[in-house]
Amino acid sequence: GSSKYINYSKLVKGRFEWQNGFGAFSLGHSQLDSIFDYIRNQEEHHRKKTFLEEYIEFLNLYQIEYKADYLFDAIPTE
Repeated sequence: GSSKYINYSKLVKGRFEWQNGFGAFSLGHSQLDSIFDYIRNQEEHHRKKTFLEEYIEFLNLYQIEYKADYLFDAIPTE
C-alpha cells in the first residue's frame, strides 16, 4: 500500500518500488543505554568503520544469511 500511495501522490520522480527482501531487527529495553551511546558517538565511530562494514559484521555475527548484491543498492560496495 505504501508504494501505491507514493506513486499515486508523485512523491518521487519515476516509479517507486521496494526492493526484494527486507531486514528487521529489534533491541531490548535493557540495551537502551548502549543504543543511546552508539547514537551519540556515531559520527566518530563511522570514521573508523563505514555503516556498510558494520552492518555486514552484524549480519555475520548473528549468522544471518544475505546476498551482497542486495545490500544497500544506493551504496557502492566496491
